[in-house]
Amino acid sequence: MSEFKEKLASLSKRVHKIKENISTEEATKTSVIMPFFQILGYDVFNPEEFTPEYIADVGIKKGEKVDYAIMENGLPVILIEAKAISEKLNKHDSQLFRYFGTSSAKFSILTNGITYRFYTDLEEQNKMDSFPFFEFDLLDLKDSSINELAKFKKDSFDLENIFSTASDLKYTNKVKTFLSDVWDEPTEEFITFILNNVYEGRKTKNVLDQFTPIIKKSMKQFLNELVSEKLNAALKSTTVEHEPEEETKEPSNEEEIGKGIITTEEEIQGYTIARLILSDIVDEERVFYRDNKSYFNILLDDSIRKWVCRLGLDNSKKYVQFNDSQKTTYNIERVSEIMKYKDKMIEVAKNFDLVAN
Repeated sequence: MSEFKEKLASLSKRVHKIKENISTEEATKTSVIMPFFQILGYDVFNPEEFTPEYIADVGIKKGEKVDYAIMENGLPVILIEAKAISEKLNKHDSQLFRYFGTSSAKFSILTNGITYRFYTDLEEQNKMDSFPFFEFDLLDLKDSSINELAKFKKDSFDLENIFSTASDLKYTNKVKTFLSDVWDEPTEEFITFILNNVYEGRKTKNVLDQFTPIIKKSMKQFLNELVSEKLNAALKSTTVEHEPEEETKEPSNEEEIGKGIITTEEEIQGYTIARLILSDIVDEERVFYRDNKSYFNILLDDSIRKWVCRLGLDNSKKYVQFNDSQKTTYNIERVSEIMKYKDKMIEVAKNFDLVAN
């Protein structure tokens, strides 16, 4: 699995760099989509295994073609409809919908090279669902998504096994989407559901309006406290159990690490925020810190060669500096402003090929 992750991370890094220079569907196919399916183990140059321009006659329309079909024993098992990397996918699923019902394929994929939407027929046999059961984002690699994608590798593809888990995956994603929507803007039904358990009076419109901001605030506090408890426990574990590796110091004239250094509450807050951000792409146990007199390091695997950013929080002028080619530095007023640079922090971390380790 580690080799599979490494290859995906390498492709992700390359696509991130070249995507602005890809303007056509054909360029997307050759530069991104075909390499993606090569990583899954398919011989994209063998038409008996990976058939381009597969003919899928639709009703009275003859000669309708889908971009690719992954074949098994002479029959299609996965249909693939490709679009240009710059195109949104929402308006194209109806085209794939038509193809699906005319073939023996049990899965179909709609992609623009970055987003890969996987469909099957959970709702009605031989009729493609309108909602994908799995969506993979090549530029946002997560371990959970990589593990699901691995089921579609040629050497581990098991149609019945994937189909049996597709329903759970589909509704898990739907629940997550619903919770995300409710989190941002709770519905009246959701507010009423909570009030039925905490408020004995009549749930009038005025009462709902009164409690909506209270419930939103309570939800945010609950999540923040939950995350804080988890990270504080991890911090204690790191402090008690960790013994730093011996390794060459980074070239600098800074005072020797560890002498007369006091790690402040703000620095621990900064570390907590960075650890939370980086947990999107790596195991949070891999995120460490080292405190110097002049700055506070956030690093991976406790290796100074993998420092992601430096925080300057001891003086009146606070800053966060990232380990990119320019050593980009942003001034901040409060520690919480580190969250503004979440994308930058993840981008720097990905340049270490951290996802693959």
